[in-house]
Parts: sequence; structure tokens; C-alpha cells
Amino acid sequence: MPKSLSNLIFIVVVSFVLVNCANRGTPSGGEKDVTPPVILKSIPENYSVNFNAKEIKIYFDEYIKIKDLQKQLIISPPMDPEPEITPLGSASKYITIKIFDTLQPNTTYAFNFGESIVDNNEGNPYPFYRYVFSTGDYIDSLSVKGKIVDAVNRKPDEFVSVLLYEIDSTFTDSIIYKQKPKYITNTLDSTTTFKLENLKAGTYLMIALKEENNNYTFQQKTDKIGFLKDFISVSADTSAVYTIKLFNEEIDFKATRPKLISGNKIAFGYEGDFINMKINLLSEKPNNYKSTITKDQKADSLLYWYKPKFETDSLLFKVSNTSYADTLTVRLRSLEKDSLVITSIQSRKSPFIEDFKIEANIPIISINEKKITILDKDSMQVDFSTTFDELNNRYTFSFPKREQERYKIQMLPETFTDFFGNKNDTLNYSVSTKQFSDYGNVRLTFQNATYPLIIQLIDQNGEVKEEQYTTKPEVLDFLNVDPGEYYVRVIFDENENEKYDSGNYLLKRQPERVSHFEIEAVRAGWDIIETLVFKE
Repeated sequence: MPKSLSNLIFIVVVSFVLVNCANRGTPSGGEKDVTPPVILKSIPENYSVNFNAKEIKIYFDEYIKIKDLQKQLIISPPMDPEPEITPLGSASKYITIKIFDTLQPNTTYAFNFGESIVDNNEGNPYPFYRYVFSTGDYIDSLSVKGKIVDAVNRKPDEFVSVLLYEIDSTFTDSIIYKQKPKYITNTLDSTTTFKLENLKAGTYLMIALKEENNNYTFQQKTDKIGFLKDFISVSADTSAVYTIKLFNEEIDFKATRPKLISGNKIAFGYEGDFINMKINLLSEKPNNYKSTITKDQKADSLLYWYKPKFETDSLLFKVSNTSYADTLTVRLRSLEKDSLVITSIQSRKSPFIEDFKIEANIPIISINEKKITILDKDSMQVDFSTTFDELNNRYTFSFPKREQERYKIQMLPETFTDFFGNKNDTLNYSVSTKQFSDYGNVRLTFQNATYPLIIQLIDQNGEVKEEQYTTKPEVLDFLNVDPGEYYVRVIFDENENEKYDSGNYLLKRQPERVSHFEIEAVRAGWDIIETLVFKE
């Protein structure tokens, strides 16, 4: 074989081997696709006028899916019945919208898809796609915008609906309970702001709802609501930014059907505020009849206790409140009475702050304090005082506490006597304290404040850890606070009833003003001094 031919064969063989070796590795997948789907066309076209179609198709350049449609999609004005939108749970290169509602004349409709349209492979969303059409000969183009705040919490809820009701000859305040709005939008899950677009000029009621059922009508028991004091005017001037404060209304009082739940014990359920609730027996009573009422700690019920036992099938009661009254019947049957159980109320608060408490499952009628002893770790007796909360059937024991101390609390038999004459067995409890240096202290002063104020230390979940009430400019000290992250919530007690009062839509009453402040984290052994400055 000629030498030149031999060299040529060698080069070819070596090249082949090198190519094969290079191809044995895993091929690169390239850069990740981050491009959202592209709309190729819509039938009818987006922003069509004189619309009368019953079906809409939107075509894409790749396979897409629709996710979280129930949360993301907003149709304004709402349609009833709702349109059918596909695909759901599968991939397709187009979206089909089938309309079943009879559309209003000369009205602009908008389908706001949010970020529900994503490509099939990587889930890249087509951001905030809107399909708009008008049944008239032009597209309404006005808009309003604003933001949502929460009346009590530091942060508002996600997916809050903002609704506009047109003020015309058919408008009444009760419309929000039974009819869907003219226009609607949603804050979705990433923002507290909103914008309503493609609106017709006019005067409107604006409300916000955080709904349980997503039916765009207000349900007092389950929904939060917010509203503007005055109607708004939608016009070419789009400079106004509206702020809506979201709150839970106090539920209107209503008594539910009472029920005998154990011997001589009837549960009267209720909705709303029970403070002024009264229960009066209308049936004939025996001469030695006695009764008392306590609060059920696990349910929205008042417990009605009575003696002696009735020899009848039923009892008739009148249940009343400030502006409520009803007569209710309770069917009687033979049931055993409860046995007396007394338990201590465990608290996460520092024992330096929280007194020792016990509660019983049957109303306590008397206490013999001579049968109670509190001893420190040196077996020295500690003086104490007691207070009784009759409604909650709860005793509070107050006594001075020292650092790193352990207190043993003993209650001998027959310390307590309940409504039916039962007495307790021996009860033993203990309370331990840590060092003062294990806690922190917070001192607060206020500028530009309007009194009276309810000052609360709350944790990151909004749970109240400490609370004080003040009626005048003064320094407030929160002592022996567990280390952690806290915020200060300030309630402006306008009606001076020492509690937060929510709003009411029908009464056109906004909730009491609430302010929030961030403070330095509470650390063990540290004192925090903060000045809270209120906006005038």
C-alpha cells in the first residue's frame, strides 16, 4: 500500500474515533424557556364593538394551560350564568369561551385572566391578559384606581374583590346583599392596589369584599367588607386614588335553637354579641326553683343551669337582646348531670404578669379560702386574694411573686361547692417564675395622640400579647415581656367603651381608627424605649 494512502486511512480512522468520543456526552438542553406564550389571533378580535357572538376563541403560538381560574379570572360586569372556559386540566393551542348569559346592551365587558394562562412546558404566564368587547358601538375607556387596607391587621387579605354599583333609579343600599355589581376587579395575591377599567361615566357605590363564596354579594357572617363614605363619580379625571378599609362587621344578634345537653343544663346558642343577652323562663316554676347562667368556653352558647328537675316534656323561654326577642321551646329528656371538674387555665404569658386562674365546668356557688394554701419553695405561706368571674365561672388568685421561685397551690376537699351541691377533691397546682433578666421591658411614649387609646403589643400573627388602656398623655411600661418580635397596634377608642368597634355598612359607620408601628425586637435583659408619632 502506498505510504500516502496509508496516512490518509489513518487520519480518517482517528477523526472518526474523535467524533464518536465527542458525541458520547449528554447533549445540552440549552437555556431554559422563559418566554410567555404569544397570542396569534382572537375570534372575534379583542376590543370588538357591536359584539353579539356566543363563542370566543383565542389562539396561541404554543400549547397552553389554564391554572387557578377560579381565583384569577374576573369577568366585569359579571355574567349569570357564568361562561364556560376551556381547556381545564389539559393543554391546548387555544382558549374557548362559551357565553350563555344575555348580554346587556351598550355595555363594555372585560375578561381579566390575571396570570392564569401559562405555557404547557415551563409554566411561563401570559401576564394579566384582558379580552374586551362592547355590545355597543364603542369601548368604554374610563378607569378608577385605589388600594386596600385592613381595619385591624397590619396587612390586608389577598384576592380582595372591588365592586362598583351604578347609582340609578333601581339602586338601594341593600343591593350589595342580593345583586351582582356593574363592574368588578380583584387585587389578586401580590398587591394591595386595584384598578377598574373600561368603565362608563356615571355615579357609583364602591365597596370591597373578601369573600368566602366568591359570589359577589355580601354575606355578613362570612365576608369582610369595606366601603367609601360617599358615592364616586367616574369621569375623564383619573387622578383620584381611593382607599378602602376592610373589616368584619359585628354579626347581627340571633338566638339559635336551645338544646338540653346534660341533666339540668341547657345550651342557648347565639350569633353576634351576647353581652346583653337575657334568658327568661316563661313556663311555670316550682317554689324552690333556682337558675344561673355561664358562658360556654368552647362554643358560642350560654349555658342555663336550673334546679330542681322538671316533671314536664318541655320548657318555654324568652330570649332577648337590645333589639331582639324570641320565644323558644326546649324539649326535656332524662340525662345525667355533669360531674364537677376544676382545671387550671394555662397561659403563655409571664407569671409575673398573669395571675393564676382556675375554672369549673359547673357553676361555683361558694369558696372556702381557709382550705387554700400557697407555699413558696421554702414552704413559707404566701398571702393571696381572689376574684370571681361569675359569667365565665372562673376564679383568679393574685399573690406577689419573686424571681426563680416555685409556688405550690393546694386546695383541700370541699374548698368549692357547685350549683348542684358537689364539692371538689384535693387539688394541687404549681407556678414557677424565671429571672427578671429572662424578659425584656418596653416603654412607649406618644406624640400627636388623640385619647383615649388602647395600646396592644401583638406578634407577627396579630395575636395580642399585652394590652393597656390610657386616657391621657403618659408613659406606658410593658414589663417582663417574653423576648421576640412585636408590633404595636393602637386603637383610637372614639366612643370610650374600652374596646375596638367595627364598622357597619347599612349604618354607614366606619370602624374605629387603628395605627400600627414597628418596634425594636424585645430581647432578654434589655429595655426598649420607643416614641410613637401619629400623623395629625
